[in-house]
Amino acid sequence: MEKSSSEDSSIHRSPSLDSKDSDFAKPSTSGRQFGSGFTAGAFYEFKKCNMARGCLCCLKYMMFLFNLIFWLCGCGLLGVGIWLSVSQGNFATFSPSFPSLSAANLVIAIGTVIMVTGFLGCLGAIKENKCLLLSFFIVLLIILLAELILLILFFVYMDKISDSAKKDLKEGLMLYNTDDNVGLKNAWNIIQAEMQCCGVNNFTDWYPVLGDNTVPDRCCTENSQGCGRNSTNLLWKTGCYEKVMMWFDDNKHVLGTVGMCILIMQILGMAFSMTLFQQIHRTGKKYDA
Repeated sequence: MEKSSSEDSSIHRSPSLDSKDSDFAKPSTSGRQFGSGFTAGAFYEFKKCNMARGCLCCLKYMMFLFNLIFWLCGCGLLGVGIWLSVSQGNFATFSPSFPSLSAANLVIAIGTVIMVTGFLGCLGAIKENKCLLLSFFIVLLIILLAELILLILFFVYMDKISDSAKKDLKEGLMLYNTDDNVGLKNAWNIIQAEMQCCGVNNFTDWYPVLGDNTVPDRCCTENSQGCGRNSTNLLWKTGCYEKVMMWFDDNKHVLGTVGMCILIMQILGMAFSMTLFQQIHRTGKKYDA
C-alpha cells in the first residue's frame, strides 16, 4: 500500500534551515559576547595587577633608599660618638647630676636609635615583610610622640628648666680642677673660648672655685698664661648660659627648619611603611614574620 505524499513529507521533513519557526540553525551570539567580555575583563584585571605590582616595587625601592640614607646617617653619628668617647673621654659633661649625659654618649645613643630604625625600614622594605614594616612604623610613632611630649613639657616648664640648668651648671664648676673630670674642664675651656663668655651667669661664678679675682685663662679677651688672675678688665663679661640662649635665638629659623625636615622625614617614613604594608596585604602575599 502506497503512502500518501502528505504522510511521506511529514515523516521525512526535517527542520528547514530557512524556517522562521526554528532557531536551530541560528548562530548563537551569546558565546561570542561571553568570550569577548571574559577577555576584556581578564585583560583589565591583568593590567590592574601589573599596575599594582609596579606601584609596589616603586614604593618598595623608594622606602629602601630613604631608609638606607637614614641608616648611613646613624652609622656616621655612632662613629663620631665612639671617637669622642675614646679620644676625648667625658667631653662636654657639664652636669654633675647626670655624669653619663656627655656629648659622646648622646651622639652614640642618637646614632644607635637611627641605625636600628633605618635597618628595620631597609630590611622590611626589601623583603616586603609586614612584621618588620609594622615594627618600623611603631618605632617611628613612639619617637615622634616622645619628641612632641618633650617639646610641650619644655615650653610649659621653661622657667623651671632654666633655673635648674643654671644651678646644676654652677655646681658643675666646683669640679673644674678635680682629676676625675678632665672632660668637664676641657668642655668649659672650649665653650668659653669659642663663645667669648665666662662662667654660667658671669665671671664671678669662678671665684668660689678658683679663688678671689681668679678665672680660667680662657675667659680672657686675649688669652695668655696667667691672664685670668686679677684682670677683671680683660675678661668676657657675659655668662655662657646667656650666650648659649642668644645663639639659639639667633639661629631659631635654622633650627626650626632642621626640626621641620626631621618631622617631615619621620612622617614620610611612617606613610611609606604603612602604604607598603597595605599594598602587600592587598596582594594577598604570605610572609613569615
